[in-house]
Parts: sequence; C-alpha cells; structure tokens
Amino acid sequence: MTWDTSKVFSYCERGFDPTFWAEPLNAISNGAFIIAGLIAAHQLARSPRKDWALFEWLLILLVICIGVGSFIFHTYATVWSIPFDTIPISIFMLGYLGYALRRYLGVPWVFVILALLLFYWSVDFARSIPCSNELLPMTKAAGKRCFNGTLGYTPAFIALVLVGIALAWKRHPAALYILAGAIVFLVSMTFRTIDYEVCRWAMRGSRGIGSHFLWHTFNGLLLYILLLGAIRHGAPGPRAPVASAGRSGP
Repeated sequence: MTWDTSKVFSYCERGFDPTFWAEPLNAISNGAFIIAGLIAAHQLARSPRKDWALFEWLLILLVICIGVGSFIFHTYATVWSIPFDTIPISIFMLGYLGYALRRYLGVPWVFVILALLLFYWSVDFARSIPCSNELLPMTKAAGKRCFNGTLGYTPAFIALVLVGIALAWKRHPAALYILAGAIVFLVSMTFRTIDYEVCRWAMRGSRGIGSHFLWHTFNGLLLYILLLGAIRHGAPGPRAPVASAGRSGP
C-alpha cells in the first residue's frame, strides 16, 4: 500500500511551509482534547455510578483519539494523515448523537438509526453546498474553501440545539450541558471560519497565526461539557426531571 504524501495547505499558520512544526499552535492546542478526556476519565472513575459506563468510557477514548489524530494531521499535513483527523471526529459525532437520543431521550433504536442516517446525509450535503462570492463570500474571496469548510459542521450544531431543546422540554438535567455545548460550538465554529480572515492580523514574527488553534481549544471545552453531561446524567434507568423554579421539594 502506498500513502499519498502530498502536502495539505489548509490553514493560516502553516502557509506553504511543508515542515513538521509549521503549525505549532494548531498542533499543541490538540492537547485540549487529551486534557478533556483525561479529566473526564478521572471524574467517571470517581463517580458513584453503579453501572459499567461502557459507552461513556468509549466516548472518552474517542475524545483522546481526536486529539492524537488531529495532532498527526497538523504536523505531517499530508493527504494520508487526513483520516487520522476526520475519522475519530465523525465517529464521535455519530456516537454522541446516538447516545443522546437513546440514553437521554429514550428514542427507540429504529428511530435512532434513522436519525443517524439522516445526520450522516446532512453532513455530506452541507459539505457539498456551493459558494458564491455574492452569497457566501467569507474565505472563498481569498481563494480558500467556502467558510473554510465549517459548513460541514453545521448539522452537528443544529443537532445539539434540537436535542437540547427536546431535553429542556422534558426537563431533563442533561439539557443544560447540551445547550451550553451548542453555545461553545458556535464560538469554535466562528474561529474555524475566520482563520484566513484574521491571518494578517495575528502574527508570529513574519508568519500569520490565524485562529484555528482556538477551534481546537473551544472544541476541547465542548467535548468536556458533553462528556460531563454523560457522566452525571447518562446512567441507564429513569432520570429525575429538572425542578421548576420556585417549587420546593417534598
């Protein structure tokens, strides 16, 4: 098997530098995922839950894999390294959506599978949306991808909002974590999108820094919030609803 060693120049910090450490901030900021995973693992190990928490451990492992895979991509920056970056992210998005639908909302498996298929299709569709400089000028005007490829993540943002609203309507305690995650994700998506727009403003010597490292940082926070919600409120069985404001307990 031969691996495609063609270089990928997709971020401000790298520019057209093919060397291993051309993206130091983009590479090192992946530590946010590993830190998030390790803290979540510590909290899960110390939680009073009585179940094996297998799904939660798998989600934590995926978050750590995201950090490692993205580090590989932002250092080697080759075509062969792209799957190391994209596959763990894709599996986590599908896995957590299925987890939230089944564990939080109690959706039957057949509808969970249909929802995951719809989500997969929507991501593929969002990535294929054509840009025009008149309608969606950001980044493409600079000769780069439309919204710097961030449109492909909009289905995940929409899914967070919809699931969060559904949980809030059911007064499920995980609603706060999902909706807070949606807000953080909107911030991180913004930083991913404007990477080239701020390239000439944020400099390291004569080199642009961009804002992609903040995408990693805020996504590390996002995934920690989602993991924390799963650790605290994802145990199987009936969940207590969120108490209404102004109502006292028995």
